[in-house]
Amino acid sequence: MAARFRNKPDPHQLSLFEHKLPQLLNVEEIFARASQLLLENLAEDRRFERKSARIHAPALADWIVMFANTPPEGGIIVVGVEDDGRFTGCGQLSQAHLNRLERCGDIHCPDVRYDTKLVPVTTKEGREEFVLAMRVEYRSDRLVENTKGEAYIRRGDSKNRLSDEEKQELRIARGQVEIELESCPQYVFPDDFDLSLVKEFTSRFLASRDLDAERITTEEVLELRHLGQREGGKFVANLAGVLLFAKDPLRRVPGCKIRVLRFDGEHEGTGEKFNAVKDAWIEGCVPSLLSQAELVVESQLREFSRLDRDGKFYTAPEYPKAAWYEALVNACVHRSYGLRNMNIFVRIFDDRVEVESPGGFPGIVSPENIYETHDPRNPFLMDAMFYLQFVKCAREGTRRMRDTMNELRLPEPEFSERRISHDLVRVTLRNNIKQRKVWIDAEASALVGEAIFESLDEHARRAINFVAENGTINVSQVQRLTGRSWDSAKKLLLGLVQQGILDHQLRKDLERDPKAHFTLRRNGIGRSNGS
Repeated sequence: MAARFRNKPDPHQLSLFEHKLPQLLNVEEIFARASQLLLENLAEDRRFERKSARIHAPALADWIVMFANTPPEGGIIVVGVEDDGRFTGCGQLSQAHLNRLERCGDIHCPDVRYDTKLVPVTTKEGREEFVLAMRVEYRSDRLVENTKGEAYIRRGDSKNRLSDEEKQELRIARGQVEIELESCPQYVFPDDFDLSLVKEFTSRFLASRDLDAERITTEEVLELRHLGQREGGKFVANLAGVLLFAKDPLRRVPGCKIRVLRFDGEHEGTGEKFNAVKDAWIEGCVPSLLSQAELVVESQLREFSRLDRDGKFYTAPEYPKAAWYEALVNACVHRSYGLRNMNIFVRIFDDRVEVESPGGFPGIVSPENIYETHDPRNPFLMDAMFYLQFVKCAREGTRRMRDTMNELRLPEPEFSERRISHDLVRVTLRNNIKQRKVWIDAEASALVGEAIFESLDEHARRAINFVAENGTINVSQVQRLTGRSWDSAKKLLLGLVQQGILDHQLRKDLERDPKAHFTLRRNGIGRSNGS
């Protein structure tokens, strides 16, 4: 219970750091250094809440529950301070009432871990008083509820009551419920499963462990890797097994889908201004989702020719495949399958790609520690994906995303969590369009006309991209850019001249001009100048 009064601190002994920058203190530091001066300089936020001494124990318990469910470190409640920050104190309370407030966690929410102490203060009227400071620990191992079965969480400076679905999601995230191990008897093995995938998985697992395939059955391998178990003499897959191998996992998880949207521009329009030029729904088990999504996304991304620092040009992808593909894999492997109706989104804009998956960051993972922390939400699914060679089961994936983006001199991936009706994790890859003129296809198609540009083959488009970015192009450059012979490269360029897309710049007085080159015709597209 509460420690009694400690020596009243001298305000002059408080550090400038505490006085000016209390927002940088963590919860433990605030509680350890709690004084009137420090508490006066704290605003209500994710860590800190003020309460009047008029509050009753059951109501105070709800705020304790809230901080016990709020990562990363819980929070502090100070009783005896009004909403406007005035210190009114707890001295007017009876000892019985004060005891009930101090013990409200034990009585009304027994799973809470907290500590209390009394902090001396002086009211505005000069009265010597004290406030009750409560330091509530975050329970990363379980969902905390009050004795009425209600649970709350802190968002910003507000207390939010959790729905039954949200409570279940938190139980899953904190390891109280292993949703992957939920039995799925509605799926009959082997009839309802993709046996080619099952065989690939079991073969790779047996080979990696140097086990004899003649002496261990498929069902035994699946049971050994926690993808199901025998029930009544038959093998019954669990949710992880269904997500991995079922022909139709949507019967159990309707949101086992990826929607890929490609937008014209940098923003998503709505209603009549909805600007999606590609809208593809992908369904199937997780390995199939990734295989299909890889093809769809790759078809919407482009390669560009650009000048390197040494003055030579090279062809590079809009984004490194390792980055966007890893974002897809992470979305499928680490998403919350407890949010059964929610699907994954991939949104492709002119300046970025966003991959959004249901559920918040798993466990102790956060945007700040994502390159150093490994805490999978679905460990058995991830284990199987390792043997299917989709994941590395380490922190390598996010680091590879960062490093490959850096290699192309693109911004590092952005990891964020946001909330609509439920928590979402979003990974954003940016191509830095405004600074680096990466989206040359868009500029080139605007210059030559979209219909004409779309009718050209890949090599012709690449040549136009290059001249749009660099101003000119010659036959030798087209050779290196496309791999064609010199004659074929020149024929390609002259063909673009005949179509009225390029102008051939050469000195007429020379039979062979070594400085001859081609430029993009910016006026009169469709009329040839002859060449």
